[in-house]
Amino acid sequence: MSKPNLARRVAETAEIALTNRHYVTFIDVVTGLRWLHSRHVDTWRQGRAGTLAELAAVDEERLLTTAVLLRDWALAKGLRPVDTPYVASTRDRRDLRFTSGNGQDAFRVHWLSPDLSEARVRQLTERQSKAPDLVAVASQEPWTCASCGDTGPYLIMEDDRPHCLTCTDMDHLVFLPSGNAALSRRAKQESGLSAVVVRYNRRRKVYQRQGILVEEGALAAAEERCLADEEVRVRRRERDAVRRAEQDVGFQAAMAAEIARLFPSCPAERAREIAEHAGQRGSGRVGRTAAARALDENAITLAVIASVRHLDTDYDRLLMSGVPRMEARDRIRDTIETKLTEFRQPLP
Repeated sequence: MSKPNLARRVAETAEIALTNRHYVTFIDVVTGLRWLHSRHVDTWRQGRAGTLAELAAVDEERLLTTAVLLRDWALAKGLRPVDTPYVASTRDRRDLRFTSGNGQDAFRVHWLSPDLSEARVRQLTERQSKAPDLVAVASQEPWTCASCGDTGPYLIMEDDRPHCLTCTDMDHLVFLPSGNAALSRRAKQESGLSAVVVRYNRRRKVYQRQGILVEEGALAAAEERCLADEEVRVRRRERDAVRRAEQDVGFQAAMAAEIARLFPSCPAERAREIAEHAGQRGSGRVGRTAAARALDENAITLAVIASVRHLDTDYDRLLMSGVPRMEARDRIRDTIETKLTEFRQPLP
């Protein structure tokens, strides 16, 4: 990829992150470019990789070039640079390294929108500078503690090696499974020491949160607090559900309008159905990605392609007959392009 093309892609990816969060980071860009998956970033943050570059699909030189291009784009936009520490979620809290060479500061800068208020800037800076939660891994494979040679249900990474809870002075903590956000949040607030428990999902290839480890007394105190205001929290959840539903309706309407702009001959009802299907909250579909929420043209086009694939081709039938997925996509590619060309025709 030429440098001008890379600069364009960096700018497009950074613009999407900036639109959604009012700030952009190097991590946002490299994950947006799909050089790294979120699972790779999790592995790195957990201290299970020496550098982020070890997990990337490109070499260190390309990563450094990307950081420079991001800086140039951000300065041209008038964004505010904020140096942000990156530390591992391990007991030693060591500094995380992006590459094996010098120049780590270029990767650590977070670029904030000049439209943010001073109070919001302080809030973001404090949050981003905060050390990450300690992470305990619920291992699904046999493992041995590097200190005592024993094992256990959870391991903590320290000095790039696994350690048991006893050797990390965390064996007095109790496990609180996920499911009650208020209880988990309050138990963590009450606990002087805590850790997030994650387990690797092989099918999805990501670490998924299972719960937290907290002090037993903290859990008891949190339970009492939750019992005291349970009715208030129920009413708040009901209000929040209404608010989220209203937000989804507005987003889906904006997405349908953008589909109509890009594909003028797509029937209005079809555009609305595509937006509602792709933008459904919690679906994990393309309409819920950061790019789609920013109404990025490529993401909107992917949502339309997905609709055409299932409704206007033999794709589903081919899959049911045992045709491999990529082969099935190859067979229907021309049909999809023909339908997209039809949808792109201007209205008479």
